Amino acid sequence: MKFGIQTGEYRKNKAQVVFMIELRMSLQSLMAALLLVLIFLSPCPGMAAPAGETDDEAFDMENYDLNTDMEWENLDVNSYGDSYDYDDLDQEIEVGTVAPDTPLPATQPAAQHYEEGVSLPSLPPAPDSLDFMGPGLFGPETGLGMPTCLLCVCISGSVYCDDMSLDQIPPLPKDTTHFYSRFNKIRHVKSSDFINLNKLQSIDLTGNQISEMDEDVFHSLTQLQELLLADNNMQVMPELPITMKFVDLRNNKLTSRGVHSEGFKDMSQLEFLYLSNNKLDYVPTPLPLSLRVLHLQ
Repeated sequence: MKFGIQTGEYRKNKAQVVFMIELRMSLQSLMAALLLVLIFLSPCPGMAAPAGETDDEAFDMENYDLNTDMEWENLDVNSYGDSYDYDDLDQEIEVGTVAPDTPLPATQPAAQHYEEGVSLPSLPPAPDSLDFMGPGLFGPETGLGMPTCLLCVCISGSVYCDDMSLDQIPPLPKDTTHFYSRFNKIRHVKSSDFINLNKLQSIDLTGNQISEMDEDVFHSLTQLQELLLADNNMQVMPELPITMKFVDLRNNKLTSRGVHSEGFKDMSQLEFLYLSNNKLDYVPTPLPLSLRVLHLQ
């Protein structure tokens, strides 16, 4: 019986202990919640008014009118930031004051700038015939208004004027050594055509219409070695330098009377002589011992 009473009391005491523990935990939770509420409800230190100054004094709510409009007309712009003095501008820019471009008249020449006293050289009119003067950078100027080496082709002392419908021999540069003017329309070869050409060694006038040559046309050519005059209309052979090595007079109209007596005798270096298809009556002797080839067909 005692055992049963003791057990009932024990259970009663245990229930009281559990109730007290739960009550204590509930009170602790309530206190923590109240503390959090107080923290959130308390004013922020940064937002609070300075010490000794009320909220009304801090914000001056009596003089602050939210309903009035700001007077923008009386706003002083210079009170904000640095002021700018527009009077310092040197020039005034206005929109719409640029003058439109005025085109030049069709007859007005383009503006040209020349030094005082200097005038443009005028091109001379081209003559009907080839009249040549002066040496020039690309050879002497021709009557066509251009240097010989632009009219013809000049390569290392050789001048090529083939098949250009020339009726006269163009002026040649002084350093010319070989001259080719084949298949043109040259009729007369003058003594002035080869003057001062001391280096000239070869002349080829094949296929022209040459019917006349000055007697002394080759006198000044002290180094001439080759002369080609085939396929022309020559009746008289001019006097040739004794330095000749190669002479071609084929297909002309040479007669025995047109060849100088003993004309080839003193040519001690002559090796090739072509006289075929002419009108010779006899062999033009005496011939030099150096001769290797002779054509008389």
